[in-house]
Amino acid sequence: MRFDVVVIGGGLAGMACAIRLAEQGKRCAVVSSGQSALYFSSGSLDLLAQLPDGTQVTEPLAALSALATQAPRHPYALIGAERVAALSGEAASLLQRCGLDLQGGSERNHLRITPLGTRRATWLSPQAIPVTPLGGELPWRHIAVVGIEGFLDFQPQLAASSLTQALDVRAEVADMHLPALDRLRNNPSEFRAVNIARVLDLPENLTPMADELRRLAADAEAIFLPACLGLEDDAPLAALQAAVGKPIRLLPTLPPSVLGMRLHQALRSRLQQLGGVFMPGDSVLRADIEAGRVTGVYTRNHTDIPLVAQQVVLASGSFFSNGLVADFDGIREPVFGLDVDSKAERADWSCRELFAPQPYLQFGVRTDNQLRALRQGEPLSNLYAIGAVTGGYDPLQQGCGAGVSLVGALHVAQQIAAQEEQP
Repeated sequence: MRFDVVVIGGGLAGMACAIRLAEQGKRCAVVSSGQSALYFSSGSLDLLAQLPDGTQVTEPLAALSALATQAPRHPYALIGAERVAALSGEAASLLQRCGLDLQGGSERNHLRITPLGTRRATWLSPQAIPVTPLGGELPWRHIAVVGIEGFLDFQPQLAASSLTQALDVRAEVADMHLPALDRLRNNPSEFRAVNIARVLDLPENLTPMADELRRLAADAEAIFLPACLGLEDDAPLAALQAAVGKPIRLLPTLPPSVLGMRLHQALRSRLQQLGGVFMPGDSVLRADIEAGRVTGVYTRNHTDIPLVAQQVVLASGSFFSNGLVADFDGIREPVFGLDVDSKAERADWSCRELFAPQPYLQFGVRTDNQLRALRQGEPLSNLYAIGAVTGGYDPLQQGCGAGVSLVGALHVAQQIAAQEEQP
């Protein structure tokens, strides 16, 4: 099977790269082994929240020069500050073309409210999530934090306590009971956010839910709910707000995440609308490499029939999705045998302090400035690496995982397009 580009990995990086290439008329195939990390995300996207030395970042673009000094192998440093600034704007536009209505911008971070009621700096957030400006406050002084009776993946008491202490608001707690959820509630393994959303999104459950929320919220100015509503879009939330007559915001829950799933589905729909091929439940096992070039990749489902493409993009993720594999004698990239940044001694892979930055999070495939993957010190001419499979940064401590994925994806799409334009 022949394509212009084969993308290995169906997460944020792989999907964004494939979408941008498909918009340019390329025939793209995305090989996705399973649920991407988006299913486990809050739905918010980080660009840069903290420098490696611990300095908090308020203006991500203004901090790129300091980042390059402290972490010269960071993907942003390889790409260059000027291009990162331009591509971050293009990334927001791409997400908008996917039908995603997000708040925020790359010039200045904002703070999203977490499920624990704390605040975390981020770049873009769904409109449904409550946010504040840096140093700002919520627009409401009296909030009802309403959980769902029997739902263990969200604890309204914790959120309310943190909101009261950190933002000096009056936060009251209540649990919503809806008979429509009784069947799910009787089976704890099924009583999860996604299954709840499938029930609450049904039009016949709007009125009883609105009646219950009006009763529980009483004179509160706004309502915070666990994100168990709006599996496909914001229409159920908009209808509920209109029926209740008060602002309603959603707080992410434990995975699988409704907001993260919605983000992934929007990307997949956009790719398929553009004619891209999505291959779920498949994984790349090996590749043919000749004269510094990938000539074919072989997947589990297609056995001995190679996928052949002019360009290949590796967006297979980190350890979570087996894009990187930890053996007793080291860290390796399993498909192409690429060079990997890591530490030789296993004792140096992690830190004893649980909440300290973990060294293994910075392990990943080495690339050049074009993000071409290196093998035995030399770049493969038609293989690029983007997203969590690449090294040189800590997505958690630095708050930059989504930004690295999106900016890297669009950078590689530009490199591929530029090659095609050359005579």
